[in-house]
Amino acid sequence: MNRIYSYLNSAVIICNAYDGGLPFAIYLKQYFSLNKKFGSKDRKQVGHLCYCFFRMGKSLPALSIDEKIIIGLFLCSTESNELLSVLNNEWNEKANFNLEEKIKFLNLFFSLESIFPWKTELSEGIIYEEFYKSFLIQPDLFIRVRPSYNEKVISKLDLLQINYELISSSAIRLSNSFKVDQHFVLDKEVVIQDFNSQQTGKIIQEVIQQKENLEILDCCAGSGGKSIMTYDFNPSIQLTVSDIRKSILINLTERFRSAGVSYKHSFVTDLSKQSATIKNKFDFIIADVPCSGSGTWSRTPEQICFFEKKEIDKYTILQKQIVTNCVSKLKPGGHLLYITCSVFKKENEEVVNYIKETLQLQLIKTELLHGYNKKADTLFVALFSASTI
Repeated sequence: MNRIYSYLNSAVIICNAYDGGLPFAIYLKQYFSLNKKFGSKDRKQVGHLCYCFFRMGKSLPALSIDEKIIIGLFLCSTESNELLSVLNNEWNEKANFNLEEKIKFLNLFFSLESIFPWKTELSEGIIYEEFYKSFLIQPDLFIRVRPSYNEKVISKLDLLQINYELISSSAIRLSNSFKVDQHFVLDKEVVIQDFNSQQTGKIIQEVIQQKENLEILDCCAGSGGKSIMTYDFNPSIQLTVSDIRKSILINLTERFRSAGVSYKHSFVTDLSKQSATIKNKFDFIIADVPCSGSGTWSRTPEQICFFEKKEIDKYTILQKQIVTNCVSKLKPGGHLLYITCSVFKKENEEVVNYIKETLQLQLIKTELLHGYNKKADTLFVALFSASTI
């Protein structure tokens, strides 16, 4: 019993000290590195309690951290468990209740909407009830199997007797606890990539299939996951990547080397500035733009706690600046793929209208890739084409 309360006290200390400056997973890893007293089980239990707190988001602001942790643990639990049995055994006996029953039982002035209080800002097509519930559920881990490695990867998973779901010929769902890098060569055999990030590949394939030597720019390349996927669809592409951060491109270069991906050019530029340097023109530009990341907050719930509504406008302005500077670099008849991992209409539909009306591109399709009902991230994609003149 003392051990469980020690976990709770440690979680309170960590949550109280965390300021949102780093992703919480990184912060927690650094914290445990400095505090060697925590064994592997201790780290897991303390970390779980911290995430239960963050999954409560903006709700119940008058309660203390430890109270919110225990309520979060109750709402996130689907069955009885040791932590809850010690911290509140009456609630533990009702851990298998559905969410509506649990909320009614708590008899608190609380609703799921209070976790994420920006309902009016959501994109069209979001099913609110399912979306709010997703914040209390940890998403799954997804990998994309690279070409020619399907049989090897499946055979190894079967040999390991690992529970997995083969969603498509290349997309596999796994438990978040599975250590991918201990069993597979990352980027060579498999890529860790969310399910809906993989789904954007369907649109990419529509643009590049059976076309040779297309000039492609991944203008906000980040870690390069979509560049690798695009290369896997069509290795003949002439790939250029850019990012605002030099360190990111250095890491991306190493990742491309591991993946066996050849590329034409990489460069550092700030595409939000009019002075941004893009020398060539391209058949296809992938703009996976910086955004609120609100479609991924069930994976990183700490972001809800530190987010303010005014940040939506900040990102929208940035996104419009980036696509404005990119569009001038499209070849006649070229395509722009706009991607966010946001659920906010200002970052999604509003920017689409801007691209259509101000930048004069033709909208081919938009799609909201729902992840909240799949234990995955939610993404928004829009495909445009430039005039052939």
